[in-house]
Amino acid sequence: MSIKLIAIDIDGTLLDPNNQLTQANIDAIKAAKQAGIKVVLCTGRPLSGVQPYLDQLGISGTDQYAITFNGAMVQNLDGKVIVNHTLSFDDFLETEMLGRKLNVHYQIETTDKIYAVNKAISPYTTAESFLVRLPVEYMAPEDFNDQIVMSKAMYVDFPEVISRVKPQLPASLSEHLSVVQSATYFIEIMNQQATKGNALSDLAKNLNFSAAEVMAIGDNGNDLSMIEYAGTGVAMGNAIPEIKAVAQEVTATNAENGVAEAIKNYAL
Repeated sequence: MSIKLIAIDIDGTLLDPNNQLTQANIDAIKAAKQAGIKVVLCTGRPLSGVQPYLDQLGISGTDQYAITFNGAMVQNLDGKVIVNHTLSFDDFLETEMLGRKLNVHYQIETTDKIYAVNKAISPYTTAESFLVRLPVEYMAPEDFNDQIVMSKAMYVDFPEVISRVKPQLPASLSEHLSVVQSATYFIEIMNQQATKGNALSDLAKNLNFSAAEVMAIGDNGNDLSMIEYAGTGVAMGNAIPEIKAVAQEVTATNAENGVAEAIKNYAL
């Protein structure tokens, strides 16, 4: 069955190790578009952090889509929200308190701002702000309320801190929330329904595509669910072992235009 939709992770997948969009990947994606295939960037970033790459790829309009916040939100590129799974205020209270107990930096992301709860803001929060084009604001935990629409929470810290924290997270957390490590310095926490796989499934159903008509390309833990969902799941050459274990195909690394290779080999 032919591929009608290609879901592509951004960091570590679409972008090279210098966080650049290569000409080879641009050309392959444009060729896919010309063949009538929808190309959907599927990322932990908000739409503001996706827009520069959409502009370079020439992807825009009501009939084009992005999956953001690791699947918490699906929207068309005119801004209409199709799916929006957010965290509750109780989720915030639980995860923020846990962050205090584990002595790890914690932040909340909304569609227009990053809220850091630690006065000494993590350098990885500053880097995330630059990367996703969202301003950072310090807000004390007691100033949060249930009127803030929270797309995701994050433990953000040095890799050695995240490595210490990850095995200490209680199993009960994953029973009602989606918890994924998306980088050595990030653990992301979302509504349990907010996974890339669920978002991709919802979008495919909205477009009347079957899973067999979907290809997904990724490299890290937050890509696992969409690699499992897609009829053609492709692991990057630089992907973690868990991704390669469930993928049908393995392409070249992000330093070797693995996305372009996958599109040419499995979609065109």
